Amino acid sequence: MIEKGVRIKEPKGKLGVLLVGQGAVSTTFIAGVEAIRRGLGQPIGSLTQMGTIRLGKRTEGRVPRIKDFVPLAELDDLVFGTWDIFPDDAYEAALKAGVLERELIEKLKGPLKKIKPMKAVFDRQYVKKLSGPNVKTGVNKYELAQQLMEEISEFKAKNGCTRLVMIWCASTEVYMKPETAHQSLAAFEQAMKDNSPSISPSMIYAYAALQLGIPFANGAPNLTVDIPALIELAHERGVPIAGKDFKTGQTLMKTIIAPGLKARLLGLRGWYSTNILGNRDGEVLDDPESFKTKEESKLSVLEYILQPQVYPQLYQDFTHVVRINYYPPRGDNKEGWDNIDIFGWLGYPMQIKINFLCRDSILAAPIVLDLVLFLDLAQRCGMRGIQEWLSFYFKSPMTAPGLYPEHDLFIQLMKLKNTLRHLRGEELITHLGLEYYD
Repeated sequence: MIEKGVRIKEPKGKLGVLLVGQGAVSTTFIAGVEAIRRGLGQPIGSLTQMGTIRLGKRTEGRVPRIKDFVPLAELDDLVFGTWDIFPDDAYEAALKAGVLERELIEKLKGPLKKIKPMKAVFDRQYVKKLSGPNVKTGVNKYELAQQLMEEISEFKAKNGCTRLVMIWCASTEVYMKPETAHQSLAAFEQAMKDNSPSISPSMIYAYAALQLGIPFANGAPNLTVDIPALIELAHERGVPIAGKDFKTGQTLMKTIIAPGLKARLLGLRGWYSTNILGNRDGEVLDDPESFKTKEESKLSVLEYILQPQVYPQLYQDFTHVVRINYYPPRGDNKEGWDNIDIFGWLGYPMQIKINFLCRDSILAAPIVLDLVLFLDLAQRCGMRGIQEWLSFYFKSPMTAPGLYPEHDLFIQLMKLKNTLRHLRGEELITHLGLEYYD
């Protein structure tokens, strides 16, 4: 439990941002930060850069920007390091990703060319649609973790960083369930030494980060850090962790629309969702085992928001179908179609149809930025383990064992802002409002 109004260490020095995967999301994030630093763009979509927070009563008019309310690292203090199975530097990778206009990328060529990915921990057993030459080798998975830790320490020293944060921005791994090897740190480390298939590459990165006291967030639906062994390690090392699966396109819409239906007590017969996506993520999800991981993440949202066990007349046995189709011409510009069959007064049927032509990495980049800055803040506050207050950014938020996740976007935002108020010793906002009418 963090005490109200804690002393927060100042964000002095360079903050190293370690990104696993240097594809569309990472290059869009890095190039975006470089562009914002140079006045070539605005950090739209970033709560830490553009968001405000109300303090006290509405009549007080105290609404500072979040970055002026809590001490966050400055964008000029961020230093980037990446791993990828392809050796392209960030400039080449950004051009291949095809998210940003070439004219902007060319203006950022200098800093992007300097970012060359380190060799990745990778195994096609977990991401079957990809292969690349820039890959580490080792006797076993434990040795690969040691290699990562040495590399991270070298990066920190070379770049003069005082602190580090690691974010998984790589592809979705095949579907995995918690096993015996995941139940304790001792069992996990032995499984790494035994080269057990129960230890995926993303788990090796998470282990390395936590051992070094580095906050870790998982932007994919992989099991990764959401296991007892690594949660135990996070507590032991005093490190904040968060995940999983960045909430970007179609699921973002679900967490906006579904709370509205529930608030007005409108019933749901079915929700059909399909996506077409042509980037590397789409290619990976073309594999049924990787899609299974993503499907589980996307399907759970409506069940938790609508609570059919509480509202059986409205939400019992609704049909929920999710499809993702790999369509190369679309590139990173994902298109999400939703057909929603609802019913209202006396059971009369109605429909909602959504066609969201989104840009996946444009939506993900500000999430990466906010997670970097908020996880660094959490560590400077002495917070450790699962950071449920960051659920706002994830499709499948991690929670304490036995606690169901909160998926309602608006409740998540209230939880996040109230956590910031709590850290600064401000009164929590309840929105009761009765004091204005006494």
